[in-house]
Amino acid sequence: MATVEPGIARHYEVSDLEQRILSVLADRGVDIANLRASDLEAVDEFHIGGVVATRELVNQMGLKPGSRLLDIGSGVGGPARFVASTGDVDVTGIDLTQSYVDIATSLSNRTGMTGTTHFVQGSALDMPFDNASFDAAMILHVGMNLPDKAKLMSQAARVLKLGGIFAVYDVMRLKDGALTFPLPWATDESMSFVSTPDDYRSAAAAAGFSVIEERPRGAFAIDFFASVRAGMAAAQAEGKKPPNVGLIMGENARTKIANLTAALEGGILAPVELILRFG
Repeated sequence: MATVEPGIARHYEVSDLEQRILSVLADRGVDIANLRASDLEAVDEFHIGGVVATRELVNQMGLKPGSRLLDIGSGVGGPARFVASTGDVDVTGIDLTQSYVDIATSLSNRTGMTGTTHFVQGSALDMPFDNASFDAAMILHVGMNLPDKAKLMSQAARVLKLGGIFAVYDVMRLKDGALTFPLPWATDESMSFVSTPDDYRSAAAAAGFSVIEERPRGAFAIDFFASVRAGMAAAQAEGKKPPNVGLIMGENARTKIANLTAALEGGILAPVELILRFG
């Protein structure tokens, strides 16, 4: 994994990303000097379905006030801020890409959320946290970059308290078929580790998890990308920057979205939710 992680981190690097985010918001009339977490929802939730998907995943977790939640692969902090701002929950995010950790920290500072959100750099497969230090964990569109699902699950189990919930929302392979690159999470097949729901279930069971809920979200994903394409076209027609997942995908965002959409429409890939309980 040591040879894979640097390339994956570079894949997600976008120069001046924080300034791009702020520029898009300012372009749409947001008061940058008085940012709220909700102002960022269109630009800091970099997964299929955005904040709608985050809300629907988190609503299944049964988080209690005062819970400690771990966000594995936290990106620029959107899901962490969403949970912390909508519930009395303390959220720690870990991400492989240092610039994302820096941006997440800065955006939380701008929104007055440094007390309830915390971000650290590190690997999901070797997390720098004590055993049984979190009440719950979540991972949104990260497993596609992780070659060892068993290690992911064993690490999640290690840092969770007994009875803790691990919510997974990843793009998974539902049937055989060739993938066309680039995709949002990978420039080429060397950094793409899409697995089947059964792979996730088997790895989870081996780590001591039981599956509480499971839901494929292929139709939801296809509808989402249709709206993304429409939003990008409308923004271009207005001469504005599109406030959506295309922001972080760089100059070839349209190609990545087109390739992923083809795989979704072909039934090869789909985002899948798994709600797991430890112990």
